[in-house]
Amino acid sequence: MILIAILALPLLAAAVCGLSGSERWSPRVTLLAALANLLLAGEVALRAAGGETIVALPHWIAADGLSALIALLITAVGTSAALFSWGYMAHSTQKPRALRLYYVNFNLFLFAMLAVPLLAEPNLVWIAVELTTLFSVLLVSFADTHDALEAAWKYAVLTLSGAAIALFGFLLLFWAWQTAGGGPYSWATLRAAAGAMPPRLLQAAFLLILVGFGAKVGLVPLHTWLPDAHSQAPTPVCALLSGVETSAVLYVILRLLPLLGPASQGRAWALAFGLLSAGVASFLLLRVRDYKRLFAFSTVEQMGIVLAAAGLGSGAASYAALLQIVAHALGKSFCFYAAGSAALLSGTTEIAGVRGLLRSSPLGGIALLLGGLTIAGAPPLALFLSEFSILKAGLSGGQYLAVALLTLFIAVAFFGILRHILPMVFGKPLPQSVNRKLPRSVVLTLLLAALPLFVLGVYLPEQLSALLRVAAAALTHLAR
Repeated sequence: MILIAILALPLLAAAVCGLSGSERWSPRVTLLAALANLLLAGEVALRAAGGETIVALPHWIAADGLSALIALLITAVGTSAALFSWGYMAHSTQKPRALRLYYVNFNLFLFAMLAVPLLAEPNLVWIAVELTTLFSVLLVSFADTHDALEAAWKYAVLTLSGAAIALFGFLLLFWAWQTAGGGPYSWATLRAAAGAMPPRLLQAAFLLILVGFGAKVGLVPLHTWLPDAHSQAPTPVCALLSGVETSAVLYVILRLLPLLGPASQGRAWALAFGLLSAGVASFLLLRVRDYKRLFAFSTVEQMGIVLAAAGLGSGAASYAALLQIVAHALGKSFCFYAAGSAALLSGTTEIAGVRGLLRSSPLGGIALLLGGLTIAGAPPLALFLSEFSILKAGLSGGQYLAVALLTLFIAVAFFGILRHILPMVFGKPLPQSVNRKLPRSVVLTLLLAALPLFVLGVYLPEQLSALLRVAAAALTHLAR
């Protein structure tokens, strides 16, 4: 029943926030529900790390190592985003009713994201992915300005169009399943029967799902909604969108790879799409003018790196790809918390409008610098370890061209990110700087969210390493 509780808590919190007569209760209820869910997801992760598959409803709701890892990341980032929202949203100029609706949609968004890894029936997973779009669109448009509404519509149109393409893929997948004999339909039974399913149907289904859900993940060339949405959405929503929503949808694509076999065309497609996304995004990072868009384009690059690593096909590459997902979720959410803090302090998200932040606000400057170094992959932070592991796995597998391209793209992204961040932190302060004071919950979030970035760069806890090994086995289990 623990999985049922994880899914029910955000729904309960949404109901309480919606029915409460005062907006003061909403951030408290949201944070308490998120903390409780983090503890429950931690217990599930510990059990899954030992090789156990937790089943609530057979073939409907279950969690193996891969599901547990994604659910743990969603609850971790959800908790930090809830804490950050408490102080950050208090500065909103929206009416109290709008703030209550923000927390209602925030909790519904968490529910939809958690349903993606915890639902075991693939068709229901497609529905859960689309629910993440519906609830997050309302959050992206929260500011109720022309730019916010335009970004929300662009987000909805592109991702829902991709959903229609992915739906055809899921229909082909179900057809392949029926051809193999049918029966209970779940990720586990699909993997077990992959050898009996027509390879051409499987490959066609994978390509359609890759393209369709690639729009939601932010893969090039369907990535254009992502920087617009991130430049307009409230900062805690950006942390959820970039930190875990993209990874939760990518999880669905990764679930299909073991069905295709070790040398299938599907892995080549994954590698190609991943390299294309990482390459295009790394060069786009050089041209941005808004630091929230800077971190958004970094998400496109990072999702490309993860997909390329999964396309390499080896067990070591799968392990490194999942480590990259962990490091990115924690690092990118921190980046947006730092960006939100900089926006509160300076009153702008324009890169040219922020200079010398370290002098006017040491905490804000250090946070922005740490965020930039983290997502650029600087040692000894967590993302450096995961990217190094991916390159090492590629070299071990003889994928020299892919490794060379990834190395180039990572280097360009590193230069592009720090080219913008360093003047913002160390430059001469502008005379029109606002210099506001950061709310206490924002400060606390920055301090707590920074800890794992340092820890995971130099030390990987055995429980997390075991969970990553179990999750990687689910990606490399070749049934064909």
